[in-house]
Amino acid sequence: MLKDNERFYNNALALLDILLSLIAFFFAYSLRVFIVVKHAAYSHQYLLLGVLIIPTWFVLLKVISVQSSHKFKAYSVVFLEYCLVVIIGVSILFIFIFTFKLDFISRIAIFIFGLTDLLLLFISKIVLISYAKRSFIRGKNIKQVVLIADDTSIQFIEKIISRKYLGFIIHAIVSESEEIINRYSSDYEIIINEKELDKIMTEHVIDEIIYCKSEINNQQIKNLIYSCAEVGVTLQLHSELFNIIASKSHLNYLDELPLMTFDVTSSDYFALSIKLVFEYLFSILAVLVFFPFSLIIAFLIKIESKGPVLYKQKRVGLHGRLFTMYKFRTMIQNSEVLKKELENKNEVDGPVFKIKNDPRVTKIGAILRKTSLDEFPQFINVILGHMAVVGPRPPIPEEVVLYERTQLRRLSVKPGITCIWQVSGRNNISFDEWMKLDLQYIDNWSIRLDVILIFKTINTIFRGTGY
Repeated sequence: MLKDNERFYNNALALLDILLSLIAFFFAYSLRVFIVVKHAAYSHQYLLLGVLIIPTWFVLLKVISVQSSHKFKAYSVVFLEYCLVVIIGVSILFIFIFTFKLDFISRIAIFIFGLTDLLLLFISKIVLISYAKRSFIRGKNIKQVVLIADDTSIQFIEKIISRKYLGFIIHAIVSESEEIINRYSSDYEIIINEKELDKIMTEHVIDEIIYCKSEINNQQIKNLIYSCAEVGVTLQLHSELFNIIASKSHLNYLDELPLMTFDVTSSDYFALSIKLVFEYLFSILAVLVFFPFSLIIAFLIKIESKGPVLYKQKRVGLHGRLFTMYKFRTMIQNSEVLKKELENKNEVDGPVFKIKNDPRVTKIGAILRKTSLDEFPQFINVILGHMAVVGPRPPIPEEVVLYERTQLRRLSVKPGITCIWQVSGRNNISFDEWMKLDLQYIDNWSIRLDVILIFKTINTIFRGTGY
């Protein structure tokens, strides 16, 4: 029943968000039509777009899971999720406008709608989350739970007790641990014999059983699943192992035999597909929009020093595949020859060569490096499928030969134009730390993380903190 209520509550929140989005759209329409142009011609085009918002926003809210477990999410996470909904949603609206040639819809009105929508959605969610937390603290809509614990469960139990806004009240603790008995027996019922659990679920109002032992006993879990299913009580398992399982595994079948497959990268194919499509479209848009600036950069490179505008270099890509990476040339023409003479001045540890004040760098090259604009031609590599917009930087073959075994895992994803290292003070980061940041990106990848890194990269470009 609680699960049905939660599903109903999440759907109601989604409908509220759609209603707020329609209000934001009507506001943008009214601002444009009645204040700017002062007539309501071609309002049917806006009406058509408004109808499209309803299914589009509903699907996006469900896919990005904005409504799920809302009371556990930090405000920053909620804001980023709504940013994704609005950015993707507005992009879909623009595609619809261009596809069906809705020429009388103002692009400015759509941007106003996006900003207003984001503001309304985020503020409303802050209000709802605050109200939900206060309700739980006052004892409303709470869940009665029984914990199955051992010595390692103390921290988990303390969080349940101290964070009343999570909405749990401990009815009893099933444990043979002397530490748990001594610490909690005065406040909670302690059950030593696990067989009494069936009696508790039958005679008392119990919403959930939470198994939080460090070691998982297969037979015990199997019995609990059947026992809870008989009386309609939800069973939850807590384990540090699930942090890995949740993001790195999926269930496969070998004929009728179930196999848990652990991937080295994310197995969320839908999210990966969104990343692929978004980065491909983003790269095409970037190349088209900044093409005039590219011509100016090419002209400046050409008049300062001899040599080609683009610097081509063999780099190592996905799973060790070689590809040609493009950059704006920032050095004099015979830079590779001079590199051998400067190797004793290398300022970076590990198999990487970098000098902060490299004498081979041209004047325009120094500006391009400082603003990271020298990397711009790599959007061509993204379009060709060699790279991603966000991902570990592609190394040269000579560096990969010197990698430690665990560092080779950074080749398990497509290399990118930017990553955590680029926006984390890369000038002052050691090689080992650089590798750890890349592996951290792989282990924690999400669309949300990519969006954060793209915005941080834009900030780095404007601040001129590249190298």
